Amino acid sequence: MPFVADVPPPALSEPIACSIMAAVKYELPVNIVLAVSGQEGGKPGQWVRNHNGTYDVGPMQFNTAYLRELSRYGITPEDVEQGGCYSYELAAWRIRGHVRNDRGDLWTRVANYHSRTPAINARYRQQIMRRAVYWADWLDARFATQQVAQSAVFSGAPAEASVAVVDTAQAVKAAVVQQPVMPQPVGTSAYVPRGLVMGSK
Repeated sequence: MPFVADVPPPALSEPIACSIMAAVKYELPVNIVLAVSGQEGGKPGQWVRNHNGTYDVGPMQFNTAYLRELSRYGITPEDVEQGGCYSYELAAWRIRGHVRNDRGDLWTRVANYHSRTPAINARYRQQIMRRAVYWADWLDARFATQQVAQSAVFSGAPAEASVAVVDTAQAVKAAVVQQPVMPQPVGTSAYVPRGLVMGSK
């Protein structure tokens, strides 16, 4: 039986609903997580071999090199290859780490999810920026949204409206809870969104 967090709201597809919930949980702009999700475009059970011998796994194409490091926490490739929201939560957790700890502008930090190699990062950066604009418009048409400054995304502190990126719906934002240090493997997550209402404008 799936956890509540693994069941998308009825009107939204699993990738969209899971991306929104993961962004809220890890205090990231929703359009950015949606952009990365769309760019990765993986499917449950999918393993894509890379030139360096690693694999990109599951819906969010999480790389096995990172999963080797996370195995000490009980996180396995099998956890992230499945459907449901766990792979989106793990990806958002990793994106948040890049945003908070890496150097460069917001988009370069987010593109580190895919690669730190400058040329590859720059190409991915452009792709997710284009996708983020689309998702910002999509969110604006369906939810009450607010803009947040890049500095607020870097620090996690609340910010007044500015010009950087669009945050999530106010109704969804109310569901933010204190996040754990690391997502738990499938079947052990204690996170259940509270007050998650997908209201429109």
